Amino acid sequence: MDDFVRNKLLEWGLSEWVEKFKDEQIDAESLCELDDREIDNLITKAGPRVKFKKKLKLLKLEQEHEEAAGLVQCEQEHEEVPDVVQVLPSTSDTGKRKSDLQSDASRLQSPAKRQRQSMPGFAESILSDVKNIMTFVHARLNDQDKLSAFLKKKISDLETDKRELVGVFGKTGAGKSSLINAIIKEKNLLPSGSINACTSVMIKLEANTHSSEYEAEIEFITKEEWNDELWSFRQFLRNKKNQDKEDEDYHDAVEKLSALYGEDWRRSFENLMDRKYFKEIPEFLESRRKILTCESANELSAEFVKYTRSDSKQGEGNEGKKWFWPLVKCVTVRVPTNPFLQHVTLVDLPGNGDCNKSRDQMWKGIVGDCSTVWIVTEINRAASEKEAWDILESVSSLIGNGGECQQIHFICTKSDLLDDSDDLSSADIHDRIVKRNMQAKDGVKKAFNKRTRIKKHFTDDSFKVFTVSSREFLKGKHLSPQETEITKLQGFLQELNDCHSETVNYVNGAYGILSLIQGANSRGVDSKKGEVCAELERIMNLQLENVRKEMEETYMAFEKCLNDGVEKSKRSYGEKLKNFLYRGKKGGAFHRVLKCVVENGGVHKPKNGTLINLNMKLASGLIDSIDEEFRKTFPNDSERGAFSGVINEFSLNTDSLTEKYKSAELQFRFLKTEEEKIKAKLNRMMRKQKKRVYSSLIETIEDIMEEGYKKAAEFEGEGVLYNMRETIENHVHSKKDMFELAKNTMLEKLHSLMVNILEILKKIMKESIERSFKTDGSSLPDVSTELEMVKKYCDQLAASLDDETSLDLLTG
Repeated sequence: MDDFVRNKLLEWGLSEWVEKFKDEQIDAESLCELDDREIDNLITKAGPRVKFKKKLKLLKLEQEHEEAAGLVQCEQEHEEVPDVVQVLPSTSDTGKRKSDLQSDASRLQSPAKRQRQSMPGFAESILSDVKNIMTFVHARLNDQDKLSAFLKKKISDLETDKRELVGVFGKTGAGKSSLINAIIKEKNLLPSGSINACTSVMIKLEANTHSSEYEAEIEFITKEEWNDELWSFRQFLRNKKNQDKEDEDYHDAVEKLSALYGEDWRRSFENLMDRKYFKEIPEFLESRRKILTCESANELSAEFVKYTRSDSKQGEGNEGKKWFWPLVKCVTVRVPTNPFLQHVTLVDLPGNGDCNKSRDQMWKGIVGDCSTVWIVTEINRAASEKEAWDILESVSSLIGNGGECQQIHFICTKSDLLDDSDDLSSADIHDRIVKRNMQAKDGVKKAFNKRTRIKKHFTDDSFKVFTVSSREFLKGKHLSPQETEITKLQGFLQELNDCHSETVNYVNGAYGILSLIQGANSRGVDSKKGEVCAELERIMNLQLENVRKEMEETYMAFEKCLNDGVEKSKRSYGEKLKNFLYRGKKGGAFHRVLKCVVENGGVHKPKNGTLINLNMKLASGLIDSIDEEFRKTFPNDSERGAFSGVINEFSLNTDSLTEKYKSAELQFRFLKTEEEKIKAKLNRMMRKQKKRVYSSLIETIEDIMEEGYKKAAEFEGEGVLYNMRETIENHVHSKKDMFELAKNTMLEKLHSLMVNILEILKKIMKESIERSFKTDGSSLPDVSTELEMVKKYCDQLAASLDDETSLDLLTG
């Protein structure tokens, strides 16, 4: 045993175990290699053993941090790297492509940067340790007094589950599945390759955190919902007997029925809910979810394809095969040990939602929750690709003001495919691909700038274009991995997965709670508690008044915009209604479209083509009037936050108070961390609730129009088009106060949101002040050791952030 181990044991209050460590010849090197079994043999008492393990973990982290810091210092003292890069041979001297030089240069990146990249578990390790510490502290707090109960709740509230949603849209054949497979490095996970097949249901991809196997969880629609769909199909197909059978709705109905029933449905509709059709999926009849588990991605893909894909190709091997996708609401695929999905869920989404109400409701909810949206289209004619832009325009309000989306990534796939490339050299092919990629990016950005409907919700900074090739990423025939831009998208997912911010928030919160416990124990501020408390409450009330004033101004601005929208809607609704109802003047096929519209609450979702939404047309004057003010009030992509940043600016000024009341430093530290926590919580809450405020306009119109749609849907036979038109017109004219009602509903929801925010902010901060200075803490345990440990973790996290900043400056 050496002096290092002896001194550490003494420092940690474990002097009685010095002789045992000496007998076992534990030195500095072997100390850090001890496993749990060996520690159990060395320290036989539970209390000292727990303490030793915590101290040893802290020691290891300190050593890791010192090594990283030493590498940073080495980097700062030796600045040869830029010089080495400078003297790399030029492309004209060597014939190397730029990508080759970038590859060479990447091998010269700083050791510190490589060290940082090789320590992905740094933040996770700290988070795990601090959670263990807080679990230990939680168990030591009693339930006998208000302060202990308050502290136990605060510890429980530290738990956060950060999960980002990335929605992926794209037409059939655009290469969505291949792209996702390449990005998450699971080549055979999502089925792809058939031009006759397309993804028909939502597919969520996330990490499997409880097993090392590949898993698919299949959620079905209800039996009642499918029974209703069967009834609709039966009515629809009866009416089609003597009519045109070439329209999309006819083929959609036939495709769903044939997928599940083969040819049986053509003979009779009477027994289509018979159990014999659901032998493979008893879970559907029992209203349960079906779980598929496999050892490989390839196996799972083969298993779940029948639940996610439609395949119109009836060829060899497909006879008698059942496809269950018409019954599926959503499939969640869980991938083991995948670094790109730890805190991210990728969702492969159909473009227009769904006629089934529960599927459509889930689709809207997921789309509205996406923090990023990927629009996937082939690079050929990407800038003018109608379907891709139609998808983006149709969801823009749902992901913008009505959602949480901060970034749109327009992804041009198959960038390696060139015409007439057989006679070109590899270098020429490379240069042509790179040139076309640049042209495609410029074209897409110009097209974006012309899309005013999208730009109402998103700025240039939030729109990015990628030109990718999944095939080149896997094979690397003409492009480097970086040039395929798959690595850029992987880097983006890794940033979303970053555990650092979650760890910082948890550790800072824990530091604040431990500071309050220790501060309440010290009793150093007893003589000035009343004075400090009064000053804090005075500051809090001033700050709350600032918030209230900003909210009042926001309400008045909303009211003015909506008043303008009501007047505009009253003037224009007649013309909008006429343009919608009479676009097929002689009838033609329009009566079938209008029939679908009234049967589905004013909305028709053709399998291909543009979404038809009469409710949106009627509400458009109101929505247009409020969009700009709404985005300014509730920005998705601004760090300043809602209500002109007044929530983020809320502060009790504890830093300045600490100078005046030094003995209350620990309590002030707790209040500062509580302040940050409540602001973060309110910002999350506002992102969710602002969606309800925004959607209230269209929802009010939908509710008011529902009665008219039901009446119009009852008409059959001769004169059906005339009767439907007249019924809808009469209903709208009799309900023209619906615009005023929609305005009032939005203002009520906005007011409710603002009142709720003020009440929560006041309640939480007032309770935190009172528990810090008006409650006896004599029964609290001593947490000085835990406070010291967590403080060290806080310092390490802060230092790692500084190191990253320094390294980014050094390495670009």
